[in-house]
Amino acid sequence: MKELTRAINDHLASEFQASHTYLAMSIWLREKDLAGFSTYMLNKSTEERGHASRMIAYLVDSDEEVELPTVQAPERGWPSVNTLFDVVYDLEKGVTASINRLYSLAEQVGERSATAMLDWFVAEQLQEEAEARFVRKRLRLAGDNSAALLLLDQQFLEGTALSYVKGNGVGAGGGGGA
Repeated sequence: MKELTRAINDHLASEFQASHTYLAMSIWLREKDLAGFSTYMLNKSTEERGHASRMIAYLVDSDEEVELPTVQAPERGWPSVNTLFDVVYDLEKGVTASINRLYSLAEQVGERSATAMLDWFVAEQLQEEAEARFVRKRLRLAGDNSAALLLLDQQFLEGTALSYVKGNGVGAGGGGGA
């Protein structure tokens, strides 16, 4: 269990770093008057801290030691909204890879409570990647058209931008997109 505990503590850095980076992205987007994207990224930041809290609760409930990581200062600017969401997608892919390593390790050491806890994360990461992929595709369709960017921003502000991904189970089945 000690190796798994160390790995979970190491993974906390990924969750907290993503949260910190998403907060910086939210600020940058707000500074660009893209309130919908900004709100979305602020919610993503909060979500990532919630993910870390789930893992911390698992460690505490398992009577294991929690080691809070040092978080690096994130970038404070991006060349474009497209580039920003490319970074989001890459971050989510990294978190998914880390979760997969944790799951494999939990299976190797026969820690069923850890695999049960990680099942939720596997499904969550599938959804997270599907959302990031969807947004990237939409932004690529918008291209340099500022009206299209503002329309997408408005959809995020209204909470309708990802209804297709969430409502049709694209994350669960991996199918269809924009």
